[in-house]
Amino acid sequence: MTDKNLYNTIIIGSGPAGLTAALYAARAELKPLVIAGLKPGGQLMDTTEVENYPGFVNGILGPELMDNMTKQAGRFGAEIKQENVESADFGKQPFVIKTDKAEYQTKTVIIATGADANWLNLPSEQKLRGKGVSACATCDGFFFKGKDLVVAGGGDSAMEEATFLTKFATSVTIVHRRPEFRASKIMLKRAQDNPKIKFITDATIIEVLGENLVEGLKIKDNSSGQETVLPVQGLFVAIGHTPAAKIFAQAGIEIDQKGYVAVKNNTRTNIDGVFVAGDVQDHRYRQAVSAAGMGCMAALDVEKYLAEHE
Repeated sequence: MTDKNLYNTIIIGSGPAGLTAALYAARAELKPLVIAGLKPGGQLMDTTEVENYPGFVNGILGPELMDNMTKQAGRFGAEIKQENVESADFGKQPFVIKTDKAEYQTKTVIIATGADANWLNLPSEQKLRGKGVSACATCDGFFFKGKDLVVAGGGDSAMEEATFLTKFATSVTIVHRRPEFRASKIMLKRAQDNPKIKFITDATIIEVLGENLVEGLKIKDNSSGQETVLPVQGLFVAIGHTPAAKIFAQAGIEIDQKGYVAVKNNTRTNIDGVFVAGDVQDHRYRQAVSAAGMGCMAALDVEKYLAEHE
């Protein structure tokens, strides 16, 4: 492969982190390649109204925001390919990235593949995603003022989401499929002490009711098999996230105990020349704006790295 086909940086992922990295790298004249993946735009493509991204007074649709970011990165020369990464070789320079369509060489890589929320895998749940079903209380809680809600889950995330939602909701019921909670004692007590939060344990959500909006949940008691209907207007699923990091772990990138890419110094990974940004390394904030900020940081770190190694 000639130097003409050797990229300064390849950005893997096209959510807020990847596209912001592309924007900064392109403006630095690094001529980045963005490999957008099977789901270009990331999780915001499944979001209707985004009201907490700075600069949009009246909010903006998730797909529209990502389309704007894509066009902005492209305006400055970022090359964007709708391909899916199948393997990465970080064993020597230049790095090799193989997709379902081609093979590329690059001096640096920014991993920005994000993380997918885990769902209950109910057809009715998927039908009503964005219409009363969500996996992010801090993103969507504002839209549920005065509503009765359910949070599915039994860990710290479920307790945290439920507690946050009480700022807006009339009531929040935590439904957990086991008799005991996995949450830490302090997080569980905080939820138990909140008068707006109720608990249903040893029960499974088997159907989300409603045609165009959530109107209730059908729940089955795991011990008796009895089914009941909860008349609620929203379901927040808090059963964890799965970061898209498997391919990179196979290539030698260090992964932390929760399955996320481990950060060594700002946006650097354990392999020199490989950087990371966004939800694939962030299990705490998981916001579009924080992912975009990390994308900016990664691009600046790449620019500095390349200048030092020229």
